[in-house]
Amino acid sequence: MTTENEENGTEMQTEVDESAYSLARCKLENLLNKSMRIRMTDGRTLVGLFLCTDRDCNVILGSAQEFLKSTDSFSQGEPRVLGLAMIPGHHVVSIEVESESLQTTTHGL
Repeated sequence: MTTENEENGTEMQTEVDESAYSLARCKLENLLNKSMRIRMTDGRTLVGLFLCTDRDCNVILGSAQEFLKSTDSFSQGEPRVLGLAMIPGHHVVSIEVESESLQTTTHGL
């Protein structure tokens, strides 16, 4: 009798894990091709389109630009164009999704 309960408990836990995985995957898929700002441990900020991530939280950005941490509060400096960039997960401090890329606009044809 205990084996049936254990098997049922295992099956239920697997269903919960799959449900959480599906929800997380759906949220990530909704962020594809959205503009993101990623701050890194060395003070740099990368802005680009979210293309993919992996289990280690590495992030791939397309059309990325790099902004250096300014020593002077008045000068931001020109961004450096990187194109395709991979940010190692252990260097990510924060990720922001730019709000205008989340808004869906419909245009009449």
